[in-house]
Amino acid sequence: MSQYTKTTAIGFCAVLLWSAIVGLIREVSHSFGATGGAALIYTVASLFLLLTVKWIPLKKFPKKYLVYGGLFMVSYELCLALSIGYSQNSKQAIEVGMVNYLWPSLTMVATIIFTKKKANWLIFPGIIIAMLGIIWVLGGEEGLNIGEMLSNIQTNPLSYGLAFLGAILWAAYCVVTVRMARGLNGVTLFFILVAVALWIKYIIIGDPAAMHFSASSVIYLVLAAGAMGFGYATWNVGILGGNVTVLTGASYFIPVLSAALSSVLLATPLGFSFWQGAMMVCAGSTLCWLATRVRSEAVPGPVSGGGH
Repeated sequence: MSQYTKTTAIGFCAVLLWSAIVGLIREVSHSFGATGGAALIYTVASLFLLLTVKWIPLKKFPKKYLVYGGLFMVSYELCLALSIGYSQNSKQAIEVGMVNYLWPSLTMVATIIFTKKKANWLIFPGIIIAMLGIIWVLGGEEGLNIGEMLSNIQTNPLSYGLAFLGAILWAAYCVVTVRMARGLNGVTLFFILVAVALWIKYIIIGDPAAMHFSASSVIYLVLAAGAMGFGYATWNVGILGGNVTVLTGASYFIPVLSAALSSVLLATPLGFSFWQGAMMVCAGSTLCWLATRVRSEAVPGPVSGGGH
């Protein structure tokens, strides 16, 4: 096996790791609460990143990237972790995770609007299909049911709202920071900032749920932190030395993989209409990606930063 193939395979590990995040965050929140669990996850993930990803001195980062990149990424990670942590049950956690996976489509739309990147007609059906996929997922067993979707959202507007806001924030991070980072990756610093923000929230506001440490809860915590931290580490290895186009295409199937892994991990069966919606989200994201690809290019654009 060539080094190129091995590096691409390492990049694929990121796709699998990120696909497990929704279910793992939900399990951790069971034992440690939404805020406490998220704070622990990002604390341990930060330690993993410090051990696996070389620390870059702050003075080497462009100031704009530290400010805007930090703001968008930290806000996104807070939205992601808390939206899942605040979910009322396992099925809702999986649905909230699916709303978060609107980020690929939103990223492409933002790329077109703010960077004037050219796109063909596929962008329109791509966006529509991705949005319809979310409606399908939230519409229950009836699929395309606006009333059921709205009723579902009203049961926990905070979780669904945070997930949707997170998708917008990650799209903004991908587009705004791609020209500011100058090839540098501040994920380790940003994860530390997320952990600090969550601990401040935990100390000031508290968490209704008490922390319960046990062998199983600690295992889930380590797995969740590993999926977060090592996901970024393996993705960076993949896009720097592997087949970027193949990896980017594979990343658009994370919604389906995530739903499948979460369903097994949380012992939550998902109906046929849910899988239809999940496939629509993947199809819409793929069409948006194809719409912005130039035949002579073999790069994924702003999405190369990864996302979960």
